[in-house]
Order: sequence, then C-alpha cells, then structure tokens
Amino acid sequence: MDTLWNFVVTRRHQLAVDSYLHVSAVVQSLLLATVVAVLIGIAVYRSPLGSSAATAAASAALTVPSFALLGLLIPIFGLGVGPTIIALVVYALLPILRNTIVGLDSVDPSVTDAARGVGMNRLRVLTAIELPLAWPSILAGMRVSAQMSMGILALAAYAKGPGLGNVIFSGLSRVGSPNAVPQALTGTVLVILLALALDGVLVLVGRLTTSRGIRDRH
Repeated sequence: MDTLWNFVVTRRHQLAVDSYLHVSAVVQSLLLATVVAVLIGIAVYRSPLGSSAATAAASAALTVPSFALLGLLIPIFGLGVGPTIIALVVYALLPILRNTIVGLDSVDPSVTDAARGVGMNRLRVLTAIELPLAWPSILAGMRVSAQMSMGILALAAYAKGPGLGNVIFSGLSRVGSPNAVPQALTGTVLVILLALALDGVLVLVGRLTTSRGIRDRH
C-alpha cells in the first residue's frame, strides 16, 4: 500500500492530466455517437426493416475486436486521437441507437395524433413530443455506452490514444519492476472511479432535462 500511495503522490499531476484526457475523449465520442445514433433512429424507427438493418449493422460493428478496429483505422487516420475517437463512436452506437428506436416507437400514437390535430407539423411533433418522451430511453443507452467506452478507451493506448490506458499499459509492460503493479492498479482504479462519476453526471442530467411526468412513466 505504501508503494501504491507513493506512486499516486509522485505522479499525481500526470494522473490528473491522463484522467482529464480519458474523460474528455469518452464525452466527445459519446456526444458524437448520440447525434449519429439519434439521427439514424429518427430515420428508421417507423420501418421495421430499416430498424432491424440499422440495429444489425451497429451490432456487427460492436463484435469487431477493438485491437482489430484500431489496427484498421491506424493506416488511414494515423496514431493518436483520430482513430481512438472513431473507434469509440463505433462501439457506442448500438446501445444509443437501439434505445432511440425503442423510445420513439413506444410513444403513444394517440398523443402524436392529437398533436397533429392541433396543427403541429411532422418536425414539430418529433421535436416537441416524440423526442422528449423518448429522451429517458436515449439517455439510458448513453449511460451504457459511456461505461463501455471508459473501458474500451484504455485499450486505445495501442494506438497512442489519450487517457489512462497509457498508465495501465506502461505498468503491465514493466511487470517485475517496483512500480509496475502500483502503476497498472492505479490506472485501472481511476478508470472505474471515472466511469462511476460520469454515470452519476448522466443521471443528474436526466433529472434536470426530464419532466417529472415523463420520469414517473419510466
């Protein structure tokens, strides 16, 4: 424990920087994935065939091993942030897309019919009625994707990506030296703590952006 604590104290600045970069990369990729997944969900949710095809494509992408995907992206985008963010967006799509389709599809048709009856056009119904009602479901998908991305990003050290993966990989590559285990353990624990903290933030966002009536329904 003394060795672990000494490592944290002596490397606290670098750990803080790596933690910030880790969260930043996850948040950026999560926002990009949400925009893409919601737009696709809006485009296909009324079509069973389109919904199945979009979900199947996102599912297939999720089955590609992260090392393999990074290996395919590196020749095109080089090392660093580029391939890392793209890989995270790809892996984050499925939970958000699936929940977007489920959320939009579960909106009571009588509610949208009533909205059209008072003169709302299709876009207005979508933005004012359907998306707010589907938002808790979309946010639930974002929470799943955020937790997945936190872990997957650690592997992006393979592509010189940002974050705590560099701390973990550096420790594992020096197993046998005095600081190897504390370094790998510190990086792993920080990833877990950051994942829990980000999930808490998303829960708070949900409370602040969802009306009480909609929350009670879910």
